[in-house]
This record gives sequence, C-alpha cells and structure tokens, in this order.
Amino acid sequence: MRRTIIGFLLFAGIYINSNAQELPEASVILSKMELANNYFMAKWPDPGKDIVTDKTRPSNLWTRATYYEGLMGMYFISKDTALYQYALEWAESHEWKPTYGNLNTRDGDHQCCGQTYIDLYLLDPSPEKIAPITTNIDNMVNSTKSDDWSWIDAMQMSMPVFAKLGVVHNDQKYFNKMYDLYNYTKSTHGTNGMYNPEDGLWWRDKDFDPPFTTPSGKSCYWSRGNGWVYAALVRVLDVIPETETYYQEYLENYLEMSAALIACQREDGFWNPSMVDPDDFGGKETSGTGFFVYGLAWGINKHLLDSVTYMPAVVKGWNGLQNDALHDNGFLGWVQGTGKQPSDGQPLSYNKVPNFEDFGLGAFLLAGSETYKLALKLPLSAFEKIQNDSKIYLSCEYSSNEYTLHFSLSERANVKVEVLDLNGRIFSRLVDNSLYEAGKHQIGLQTGSFNRGIYLIHTVIGMKSDVIKIKI
Repeated sequence: MRRTIIGFLLFAGIYINSNAQELPEASVILSKMELANNYFMAKWPDPGKDIVTDKTRPSNLWTRATYYEGLMGMYFISKDTALYQYALEWAESHEWKPTYGNLNTRDGDHQCCGQTYIDLYLLDPSPEKIAPITTNIDNMVNSTKSDDWSWIDAMQMSMPVFAKLGVVHNDQKYFNKMYDLYNYTKSTHGTNGMYNPEDGLWWRDKDFDPPFTTPSGKSCYWSRGNGWVYAALVRVLDVIPETETYYQEYLENYLEMSAALIACQREDGFWNPSMVDPDDFGGKETSGTGFFVYGLAWGINKHLLDSVTYMPAVVKGWNGLQNDALHDNGFLGWVQGTGKQPSDGQPLSYNKVPNFEDFGLGAFLLAGSETYKLALKLPLSAFEKIQNDSKIYLSCEYSSNEYTLHFSLSERANVKVEVLDLNGRIFSRLVDNSLYEAGKHQIGLQTGSFNRGIYLIHTVIGMKSDVIKIKI
C-alpha cells in the first residue's frame, strides 16, 4: 500500500510558519474585555433604560440580550460582582419577562433575554426569575407549530432558552420541541431548508437559498447569520447532556461548520460579511468574527476540535478583534449594524458607529471569555511548541477490507482517531478522545460499507496530530 503522510493543516489550507501569532496572556485578554465593557456600561449606566433609535424599544430587545450573554460569560471568568449586579438590575427592570412583556410571543428575538434570566436563576435560584420565560416557552412546547424560526438568527435567540429550561426542569419536552423547530429550519424552510450540508454553511432565510447567488454566482452566506447559528449550537451543546437524543446531530453540524469556517477566514483574522465571496461586500466585520472565535475556542476547550488545526484561526481571530477593531476608549469598530445580508449597513469602517453597538460587544465578550480559558491552559510559549512539534508518526496496513492503524505511546495520552472525506468532513469516528496507556496499539477500520474513493485517517495524540491518506 502506498502510504502518504500529509499535514492536516496544509490540507485545510492553513499554513503556519515560525512567525505565526500567539495568544495574548489571559490577563491581557480580560483587560481588553474590561475596556470594551466599561465603555458600554458608562454609556448605559441605567440598564433598564429604553433604547431609542428610529423608534423606542425596551432594553431587553434581542440586540441588548445578546450583549448580556457576553456579559455573563465575562462574569463567569472574572467574578466581578458589578457585572452580576448590572445584569440583575436589567432583568428585574423587565420583571423577568420576554421583550414587551408578552408571555405569548413566539418570536425568538423576544425570547433571547431568557438566556440571561436562567443564568441568573442558576446563580441564585428563585422561582419568579424563570416563571415568565417558562410560561412563554411552554406555550410553544404545547403547540404543534414548528415553523417559527424562518430566519436563522432566531436559533441563537431561542434555542439556548429551550436547552437551559430542559436542564433546569429536567424535562425532555423542551429538548424535543427545540429539535422540531431546529430541524424545520434546517430541512424545510425555503426550498429544502436553510442548511447546505455540502458547504457546511447556512442561508439566512428563504430569500437567499438557491437559485439566489451573489453577482459573481456564489452562494450568499452572511457572516453574522452563520455566527448566530454557530453560537446557538455552542450554547446548546454546552448545557444539554451528551445522552440527549439529538446531541450527536447538533455536534455533527457544529463540526461541519467549524471546518467550513476556517476555510474562509481572512488572513487578518476576520471574516467577510459575505463569507465565500470577497467581491460581494468583502472586508472586516466584527460581530460575525466574534461569534466564530467564540465557537472555535469553545470547541478546543471542550476537546471537540483539534487544537493544532483550529488554534491558528482562534489566534488570528482574537488578535484581529483586539488589535484592529477595539479602540483605546473601548469602542468596537467594524461592527455591521442590524440587517439580514452582507449589503446592510455598508460601508463598514473602524470608526463607524452602527445603529446598535450592543450585540457586537456581546459577540466580542463571548469570544474573549472562551479565548481567556484557552490562554489559561496554554502558556505563552505553548503555541510555538505545537507548531514545531505537531506531528506523530503512524503506520497502516491493509488486508481483507480492513485497514489497521499502528502507533506507540511512550506515556499515557488521550487519543482521537477519525476518518474524514476529502472535504475535511467527519465520515466516521473510530476513537473519541479516549485515554490510552503507554505501549503499542492498533485500531481496525472496516471498509466494507465505504464508497470507493480517497479518505483521510486523522489521528490526534495529546497535542500532536497526523493524517494518513487511504484509498478504498
């Protein structure tokens, strides 16, 4: 058998050299988060005050609710009681109710605030904190209607509320209804659903699925729209049990998106508003980038993503956010205002103030909260060590429709082995981050059910990885 060892980073189109960036120290990351958040809290000293732009809106609108997701992420790493008090005052000012106080709303935008209500409840359980949002979500659970999330943004606004309530109340009904809504958006809305499994990305709504294309004929995948979905998957997977019926599907979609995201990241660390067409409103955009960095860093922290493959994207993304978007006074540039497509709010710039500043900050704080955890685990020099010592060496033999992978360990280590197709998507997971003792090991791969073609056996041992290409 002809054996070819290739670096998975090279395969994915990510080239690392000795001049690659590093993650800042955790304390520096937190200081950047504090700078941005202090700017905002000084601008909004009264968290219950209405938001006035083209019209007056309550301050538990989806844009502000997204900010509080980031604020709570920051609180959980900093334990700054001022952050907790700010969130608590905000929730109390709205009597723990959905936006506009409507307990019968089915609008995900109006349910987003429930994520922080539940977080605050878990810190200090008191029934009145989650009674209104529970009543609201129960109204949806008890109906047969499942087509509410006709725009993908709604998944980030609403899915984590269902997930958190399912955990708090220990009740499968919330998980079941959440999946019904998710699956309808994924598979049915528009022509054949909003998710394109071939690209691992989502169309924002039915206006953008085929035959719609950008002027140059490419699919229109909006950065922040995909950021909403990616954040939703992360926030759901972070709380539901791994034994939950639909956990594996959410995880599979998260991993597919992760591979797709790193393939279209800009060299400066940002993502374009139009993700796969740089000629269609290409340029830096902070909110989508923040959500992507958040989700990628979370995956590495949870050992769901290979750090050798995905760490460069996190490092580039976070450094782009803190160096190229964050002003000295805490203002964030390159934030696209509210809308539904790459063209909205254009042109963007470092100095332009969007119509709403809050959700962009929420994405930035979420990204910082997970990158901070990552920096705590990785000493400043560790990333360079990964670059210089990222390979393991394997052998593989073939006989009677079975490949056998051989490797040796000098000490105990976590091992992950998965089979990928040539698009980098996971075809089969042979070993899922299991602990192996020192010594010689072998793993068998039965190929009888495989279609003919080229596959990659991607192996991660500790912080090293390698890939063998096989032909079936």
